[in-house]
Amino acid sequence: MNKSNKFLSIFLFIIIWQSVAIIANSDVFPSVVDILKSFFEHLLHKDLIYHTGITLQRVFIAFIIAMIIGVFFGIIMGLFPKVDSLLDIFLIIGLNMPALVTIIICYIWFGLTDFSAILAVIINKVPIIIVNIREGIKSMDKKYLDLAKIYEIPKKDIIRKIYLPQIYPYIMATTRLTISLVWKIVLVVELLGRSDGVGFQIALFFQDFDITSIFAYSFAFIFIVILIEKILLNPLEIKMRRWR
Repeated sequence: MNKSNKFLSIFLFIIIWQSVAIIANSDVFPSVVDILKSFFEHLLHKDLIYHTGITLQRVFIAFIIAMIIGVFFGIIMGLFPKVDSLLDIFLIIGLNMPALVTIIICYIWFGLTDFSAILAVIINKVPIIIVNIREGIKSMDKKYLDLAKIYEIPKKDIIRKIYLPQIYPYIMATTRLTISLVWKIVLVVELLGRSDGVGFQIALFFQDFDITSIFAYSFAFIFIVILIEKILLNPLEIKMRRWR
Protein backbone atom coordinates (compact mmCIF):
# COMPACT_ATOMS: atom_id res chain seq x y z
CA MET A 1 0.00 0.00 0.00
CA ASN A 2 1.52 3.33 -1.08
CA LYS A 3 1.48 6.49 1.03
CA SER A 4 -1.47 8.12 -0.77
CA ASN A 5 -3.64 5.04 -0.16
CA LYS A 6 -2.61 4.95 3.50
CA PHE A 7 -3.55 8.60 4.00
CA LEU A 8 -6.83 7.99 2.19
CA SER A 9 -7.60 5.02 4.45
CA ILE A 10 -6.87 7.07 7.58
CA PHE A 11 -9.00 9.96 6.27
CA LEU A 12 -11.92 7.62 5.52
CA PHE A 13 -11.59 6.03 8.96
CA ILE A 14 -11.77 9.46 10.63
CA ILE A 15 -14.76 10.53 8.50
CA ILE A 16 -16.66 7.31 9.22
CA TRP A 17 -15.87 7.48 12.96
CA GLN A 18 -16.93 11.13 13.19
CA SER A 19 -20.13 10.46 11.24
CA VAL A 20 -21.11 7.53 13.46
CA ALA A 21 -20.35 9.61 16.58
CA ILE A 22 -22.59 12.44 15.35
CA ILE A 23 -25.42 10.05 14.45
CA ALA A 24 -25.12 8.07 17.70
CA ASN A 25 -24.86 11.23 19.82
CA SER A 26 -23.86 9.12 22.81
CA ASP A 27 -21.29 9.46 25.60
CA VAL A 28 -20.12 5.90 24.96
CA PHE A 29 -19.09 6.73 21.38
CA PRO A 30 -17.04 9.95 21.51
CA SER A 31 -16.27 11.96 18.40
CA VAL A 32 -12.79 12.34 16.93
CA VAL A 33 -12.76 15.95 18.17
CA ASP A 34 -13.52 14.87 21.75
CA ILE A 35 -10.83 12.18 21.63
CA LEU A 36 -8.27 14.68 20.37
CA LYS A 37 -9.25 17.14 23.12
CA SER A 38 -8.81 14.41 25.71
CA PHE A 39 -5.48 13.40 24.20
CA PHE A 40 -4.05 16.94 24.40
CA GLU A 41 -5.37 17.40 27.94
CA HIS A 42 -3.57 14.26 29.12
CA LEU A 43 -0.52 15.30 27.13
CA LEU A 44 -0.41 18.73 28.77
CA HIS A 45 -0.84 17.22 32.23
CA LYS A 46 2.05 14.85 31.33
CA ASP A 47 0.25 11.79 32.71
CA LEU A 48 0.04 10.36 29.16
CA ILE A 49 3.79 10.74 28.67
CA TYR A 50 4.61 9.21 32.05
CA HIS A 51 2.34 6.17 31.86
CA THR A 52 3.12 5.50 28.20
CA GLY A 53 6.83 5.61 28.99
CA ILE A 54 6.38 3.08 31.82
CA THR A 55 4.45 0.71 29.56
CA LEU A 56 6.97 1.03 26.73
CA GLN A 57 9.74 0.18 29.17
CA ARG A 58 7.96 -3.01 30.22
CA VAL A 59 7.20 -3.89 26.59
CA PHE A 60 10.84 -3.39 25.59
CA ILE A 61 12.26 -5.50 28.44
CA ALA A 62 9.75 -8.32 27.97
CA PHE A 63 10.20 -8.31 24.19
CA ILE A 64 14.02 -8.44 24.28
CA ILE A 65 14.19 -11.23 26.88
CA ALA A 66 11.41 -13.25 25.21
CA MET A 67 13.10 -12.98 21.79
CA ILE A 68 16.50 -14.05 23.14
CA ILE A 69 15.07 -17.08 24.96
CA GLY A 70 12.65 -17.98 22.17
CA VAL A 71 15.15 -17.72 19.31
CA PHE A 72 17.75 -19.73 21.26
CA PHE A 73 15.44 -22.63 22.09
CA GLY A 74 13.78 -22.43 18.66
CA ILE A 75 17.15 -22.96 16.98
CA ILE A 76 18.15 -25.75 19.39
CA MET A 77 14.84 -27.59 18.95
CA GLY A 78 14.97 -27.14 15.20
CA LEU A 79 18.50 -28.54 14.91
CA PHE A 80 18.27 -31.42 17.38
CA PRO A 81 15.23 -33.74 17.06
CA LYS A 82 15.87 -35.39 20.44
CA VAL A 83 15.80 -32.04 22.24
CA ASP A 84 12.69 -31.12 20.25
CA SER A 85 10.96 -34.33 21.32
CA LEU A 86 11.99 -33.81 24.96
CA LEU A 87 10.82 -30.19 25.22
CA ASP A 88 7.77 -30.40 22.95
CA ILE A 89 5.40 -31.24 25.82
CA PHE A 90 6.45 -28.09 27.68
CA LEU A 91 5.94 -26.11 24.50
CA ILE A 92 2.40 -27.46 24.10
CA ILE A 93 1.58 -26.57 27.71
CA GLY A 94 2.98 -23.07 27.23
CA LEU A 95 1.03 -22.50 24.02
CA ASN A 96 -2.25 -23.55 25.61
CA MET A 97 -1.86 -21.85 28.97
CA PRO A 98 -4.24 -18.85 29.11
CA ALA A 99 -2.42 -15.55 29.52
CA LEU A 100 -4.74 -14.58 32.39
CA VAL A 101 -3.80 -17.70 34.35
CA THR A 102 -0.08 -17.06 33.82
CA ILE A 103 -0.42 -13.47 35.02
CA ILE A 104 -2.38 -14.41 38.14
CA ILE A 105 0.02 -17.24 39.06
CA CYS A 106 3.06 -14.96 38.69
CA TYR A 107 1.43 -12.30 40.87
CA ILE A 108 0.53 -14.89 43.54
CA TRP A 109 3.99 -16.50 43.53
CA PHE A 110 6.18 -13.41 43.23
CA GLY A 111 3.95 -10.57 44.41
CA LEU A 112 2.53 -7.50 42.67
CA THR A 113 5.88 -6.36 41.28
CA ASP A 114 7.36 -5.37 37.95
CA PHE A 115 9.34 -8.60 37.98
CA SER A 116 6.12 -10.64 38.16
CA ALA A 117 4.49 -8.55 35.44
CA ILE A 118 7.37 -8.88 32.98
CA LEU A 119 7.91 -12.56 33.82
CA ALA A 120 4.25 -13.31 33.05
CA VAL A 121 4.55 -11.66 29.63
CA ILE A 122 7.78 -13.53 28.84
CA ILE A 123 6.35 -16.92 29.86
CA ASN A 124 3.26 -16.29 27.77
CA LYS A 125 5.06 -15.26 24.58
CA VAL A 126 8.24 -17.40 24.50
CA PRO A 127 6.42 -20.56 23.23
CA ILE A 128 5.10 -18.70 20.15
CA ILE A 129 8.60 -17.47 19.31
CA ILE A 130 10.07 -20.95 19.75
CA VAL A 131 7.50 -22.52 17.41
CA ASN A 132 8.09 -19.98 14.62
CA ILE A 133 11.89 -20.17 14.78
CA ARG A 134 11.86 -23.96 15.08
CA GLU A 135 9.73 -24.28 11.96
CA GLY A 136 12.09 -21.89 10.15
CA ILE A 137 15.06 -24.10 11.03
CA LYS A 138 13.22 -27.26 9.96
CA SER A 139 12.25 -25.74 6.62
CA MET A 140 15.84 -24.95 5.62
CA ASP A 141 17.20 -26.49 2.43
CA LYS A 142 19.63 -29.14 3.71
CA LYS A 143 21.53 -29.37 0.43
CA TYR A 144 23.36 -26.15 1.27
CA LEU A 145 24.55 -27.67 4.54
CA ASP A 146 25.75 -30.77 2.69
CA LEU A 147 27.72 -28.57 0.28
CA ALA A 148 29.19 -26.64 3.19
CA LYS A 149 30.44 -29.87 4.74
CA ILE A 150 31.94 -31.02 1.44
CA TYR A 151 33.85 -27.77 0.96
CA GLU A 152 34.68 -27.54 4.69
CA ILE A 153 33.24 -24.05 5.07
CA PRO A 154 33.92 -22.54 8.55
CA LYS A 155 31.02 -22.73 11.00
CA LYS A 156 30.72 -18.96 11.36
CA ASP A 157 30.30 -18.65 7.58
CA ILE A 158 27.73 -21.45 7.61
CA ILE A 159 25.71 -19.55 10.19
CA ARG A 160 26.10 -16.20 8.41
CA LYS A 161 25.64 -17.35 4.81
CA ILE A 162 23.37 -20.40 5.09
CA TYR A 163 21.38 -20.40 8.33
CA LEU A 164 20.53 -16.73 8.78
CA PRO A 165 19.53 -15.96 5.16
CA GLN A 166 17.07 -18.84 5.20
CA ILE A 167 15.48 -18.18 8.59
CA TYR A 168 15.45 -14.37 8.42
CA PRO A 169 11.82 -14.25 7.12
CA TYR A 170 10.79 -16.28 10.16
CA ILE A 171 12.77 -14.01 12.48
CA MET A 172 11.17 -10.85 11.04
CA ALA A 173 7.67 -12.34 11.10
CA THR A 174 8.20 -13.47 14.68
CA THR A 175 9.52 -10.05 15.68
CA ARG A 176 6.46 -8.26 14.31
CA LEU A 177 4.08 -10.80 15.83
CA THR A 178 5.79 -10.68 19.22
CA ILE A 179 5.73 -6.89 19.44
CA SER A 180 2.02 -6.79 18.56
CA LEU A 181 1.23 -9.43 21.19
CA VAL A 182 3.57 -8.31 23.97
CA TRP A 183 2.19 -4.79 24.33
CA LYS A 184 -1.36 -6.12 24.52
CA ILE A 185 -0.45 -8.56 27.29
CA VAL A 186 1.49 -5.84 29.11
CA LEU A 187 -1.69 -3.74 29.24
CA VAL A 188 -3.58 -6.66 30.81
CA VAL A 189 -0.77 -7.20 33.31
CA GLU A 190 -0.85 -3.52 34.28
CA LEU A 191 -4.63 -3.53 34.54
CA LEU A 192 -4.58 -6.48 36.95
CA GLY A 193 -1.68 -5.67 39.23
CA ARG A 194 0.32 -2.50 38.63
CA SER A 195 -0.11 1.05 39.90
CA ASP A 196 1.16 2.76 36.75
CA GLY A 197 1.23 2.31 33.00
CA VAL A 198 -1.35 2.58 30.22
CA GLY A 199 -3.23 -0.53 31.40
CA PHE A 200 -3.54 0.89 34.93
CA GLN A 201 -4.85 4.20 33.57
CA ILE A 202 -7.40 2.45 31.36
CA ALA A 203 -8.64 0.59 34.45
CA LEU A 204 -9.14 3.92 36.24
CA PHE A 205 -10.94 5.40 33.24
CA PHE A 206 -13.18 2.34 33.13
CA GLN A 207 -14.15 2.85 36.76
CA ASP A 208 -15.03 6.49 35.98
CA PHE A 209 -16.77 5.44 32.74
CA ASP A 210 -14.44 7.82 30.88
CA ILE A 211 -14.57 6.19 27.44
CA THR A 212 -13.06 9.26 25.75
CA SER A 213 -9.83 8.99 27.77
CA ILE A 214 -9.71 5.24 27.10
CA PHE A 215 -9.75 5.91 23.36
CA ALA A 216 -7.24 8.76 23.71
CA TYR A 217 -4.74 6.54 25.56
CA SER A 218 -5.36 3.54 23.30
CA PHE A 219 -4.91 5.40 20.01
CA ALA A 220 -1.84 7.21 21.34
CA PHE A 221 -0.16 3.95 22.31
CA ILE A 222 -1.14 2.22 19.07
CA PHE A 223 0.37 5.15 17.16
CA ILE A 224 3.64 4.84 19.12
CA VAL A 225 3.89 1.09 18.44
CA ILE A 226 3.26 1.65 14.72
CA LEU A 227 5.89 4.40 14.74
CA ILE A 228 8.41 2.05 16.36
CA GLU A 229 7.71 -0.52 13.66
CA LYS A 230 8.21 2.05 10.88
CA ILE A 231 11.38 3.55 12.37
CA LEU A 232 13.10 0.38 13.60
CA LEU A 233 11.65 -2.77 12.02
CA ASN A 234 11.15 -1.60 8.44
CA PRO A 235 14.75 -0.31 7.99
CA LEU A 236 16.06 -3.49 9.64
CA GLU A 237 14.04 -5.66 7.28
CA ILE A 238 15.33 -3.72 4.25
CA LYS A 239 18.95 -4.17 5.39
CA MET A 240 18.43 -7.90 5.97
CA ARG A 241 16.91 -8.30 2.50
CA ARG A 242 19.94 -6.67 0.92
CA TRP A 243 22.28 -8.82 2.99
CA ARG A 244 20.34 -11.94 2.05
